[in-house]
Amino acid sequence: MRLDKFLKVSRLIKRRTVANKVSDQGRIYVNGIMAKPSKQLKEGDVITIVQADCEIKVRILKVPQNNVSVQEAPSLYEKIDN
Repeated sequence: MRLDKFLKVSRLIKRRTVANKVSDQGRIYVNGIMAKPSKQLKEGDVITIVQADCEIKVRILKVPQNNVSVQEAPSLYEKIDN
C-alpha cells in the first residue's frame, strides 16, 4: 500500500491530499529515509512524521488491503517512544 493511502487509512493524517503535501515537504521518513507519497509500505516499516512541535514515530503492524473502520485503524500500527 502507498504511504499516503496508509497514513489516511490508519488515521495518522486526516486526508490523503494532506499526507501528499506533508510528504512532498520532506517531513515523512520511512526507515530513516525521506519518503515520497508513492512509497510502497510493508509490515515492520517505521514511519516518522515530523511536525512543528513534535515527532511521531510508528511501526506498521499490518498493511490493510482496503479501508478499515475507525475502531480498527489503531491496530494497524504501534507508537514507538522517542
